[in-house]
Amino acid sequence: MTSLNTRPNIDGPDDFYAELLALHEGLSKAESDALNARLILILANHIGDRDVLREAMQAAARAGEKPASNG
Repeated sequence: MTSLNTRPNIDGPDDFYAELLALHEGLSKAESDALNARLILILANHIGDRDVLREAMQAAARAGEKPASNG
């Protein structure tokens, strides 16, 4: 089993981000959401390892949690 790699691992991350933004250019919110869903499923299929995918889902859920308020 491979574990999830969360360290920076993309060659040219700024270029990748620009390509990702360009891919969504001119799309409606619904079209953009559908594109993201298709991309997620394609990449999940490429990864294929259910344990790694589960780790990724858990990491994404944690990243979206709001920090506890102080007071």
